[in-house]
Amino acid sequence: MTTTSTTITTALRPENLAALAATVSVPAYDRAGLTAGIMHFGVGGFHRAHQALMIDDLLGQGLARDWAICGIGVLPSDATMRDVMKAQDGLYTVVEKHADGHLEGRVIGSIIDYMFAPDDVEAVIERMASPAVRIVSLTVTEGGYNIHPVTGAFDLTTPQVAADLVTGSVPATAFGITVEALRRRRDRGITPFTVMSCDNLQNNGEVARHTFVAFAAAKDAELAAWIDASVDFPNCMVDRITPGTTDADRALVADTFGVTDGWPVVCEPFFQWVLQDTFTGGRPPFEHSRTQLVADVEPYELMKLRLLNASHQGLCYFAHLMGYRLVHEAAGDPLIAEFLRAYMDREGTPTLKPVPGIDLEAYKAELIERFSNPGVRDTVARLCNESSDRIPKWLLPVVNDQLAAGGHVELSAAIVASWARYAEGIDEQGEPIDVCDRIKERVMASAAGYAMDGHSFLRDRDLFGSLIENEIFVTEYDRALGLLHSVGARRTLEILLGHNSDASAAPVTESLGAR
Repeated sequence: MTTTSTTITTALRPENLAALAATVSVPAYDRAGLTAGIMHFGVGGFHRAHQALMIDDLLGQGLARDWAICGIGVLPSDATMRDVMKAQDGLYTVVEKHADGHLEGRVIGSIIDYMFAPDDVEAVIERMASPAVRIVSLTVTEGGYNIHPVTGAFDLTTPQVAADLVTGSVPATAFGITVEALRRRRDRGITPFTVMSCDNLQNNGEVARHTFVAFAAAKDAELAAWIDASVDFPNCMVDRITPGTTDADRALVADTFGVTDGWPVVCEPFFQWVLQDTFTGGRPPFEHSRTQLVADVEPYELMKLRLLNASHQGLCYFAHLMGYRLVHEAAGDPLIAEFLRAYMDREGTPTLKPVPGIDLEAYKAELIERFSNPGVRDTVARLCNESSDRIPKWLLPVVNDQLAAGGHVELSAAIVASWARYAEGIDEQGEPIDVCDRIKERVMASAAGYAMDGHSFLRDRDLFGSLIENEIFVTEYDRALGLLHSVGARRTLEILLGHNSDASAAPVTESLGAR
C-alpha cells in the first residue's frame, strides 16, 4: 500500500477500522464469530510478525475462522501487553521496512483475546483444557526452556519451576500451566493439543517435548508418559528480523499511517516459516499461506541458526567495540561484511546439511543485504543481549562440528573472544557497556579475570563445556582475545582476514578459502 504522511491520528480500535482503511491495510474479514483455536505464550514482536500474520492471511481468504489466537502472558512484564491488547481489542499494526525507505503498513486482527495468567490462572488453564484449543504455541526466548546449555537437562531447581512442583501449588509458569491443562484434557477424554515452539533453537519441537515431559515427570510419571506418547511437538524455523518496538516506531506509525497504536511491530520484508507437518488435533490450512510445510525441518533450522543467528553474534560484539550502535551501519562496513561472509563460507556452511530448495550462496549474500537494511534500524545492543543463551545454542555447535571434522574454527573462536572482550563492560573508548544477560554478574566476572588468567572466560563449563581442553580452539581464542586487547577490534578483523603485511601476525596459515 502506498503510504501517506499525516498529523491526524486515529486510535486503533475495531470501530475505527473503516476510517483507517484509507492509509493502511485493515482486516477485510468479520472478526465477530472467530474462535481461538491457538493459545500462545509470549506475545511479542516476533510472534506478531509471523504466526499471527499467517493466521491473518488465512482469515483474509475466508479460512481458519476457528484458528484465531488467544495470547497468554505469565511474566509481570506482560501486563503492559495485556493493557495494550485490551485497549485495542487485540489489533496491532505491522510495518514492513524496505531498504529503499518504502513502508508497508497492515493492521492484523488474528489475535482476538489476551489472558494475563497472574490475573486468573484458573481461567487460563480451563480455556487451554477446552476442546476448541488445538494448538498451544510459544515464543518464550532461547533461555525460556530452562535447559542447561551443556548437559541439555531440564533444571527442576530454578525458583519458579520448583514452586510449580510443590504439591497443591497454583501453576505460574508456562510449564506448570500447560501440563495442568493437558492433565485435565486427559482426565476428561479430550484430545490433547499440539505444543508448537517457534523459538530460535535447533530441534525446537524436541526441546519443547523434553522440557514439558521432564516437568510433568517431576509431578506425575504416568502423565509424563501420556504426554510423551500422545502430544505432537513439531519443529519449525522462523526467519524474520524483528527489532524491539520503540517510541520512534510508534511515532512513525502515527505520522505515516495516521494510526495511534500502543505496540506496533516493525520488521524486515523477508519472511520464512518452515514447519514440520505433524499436529495432534489438526492445524490451520497453512498450505494456503507463505508457510512451508515439510517432513524434516532440521536442514532449514541449521541454515538459519548457524548462518543468520551466529552471524549476528559475529557482528554485534566487534561492532559495538568499534563504535557502531545500529546493525545496518555495522553491516555496511566492508570489513565487518567480509568477516561475516568469511565465517559463513569457511566455518558455518561446512556444518550444514543439504537444504532443499535453497541456493546457499544466494542466501548468504541476501543475509548481508538484510543486515544492511537501513529501514529496519535494528540495534547492535539487541543482538548483544542474552549472549549466554545465544552463543552456546547458535555458535558453539558450529565449533564442535568443525573440531570433530578437522575444520576451521579461527573465526568462531574470534567471535567468542569478542564476546569476552565485550563482557568486560568497557568499550575501546573507555565508556561503560550495559551488558544485558540473565547471568550478567557471572559472565562479567569471568571476563574481567583476563588480566590474571587469560582463560578465565572459557573456564565456565556451563557455557563452554570442555572447549577449554581443546588446544586448537584455545590457541585461536587466545590469539584473537590478545589482539582485541592490544590492537583493537578493527585491526583484529583486518588481521583475521589477512589484511596484514606482517606475516608474524597472520592468524592462519591458509587463505580463507576452503581447505
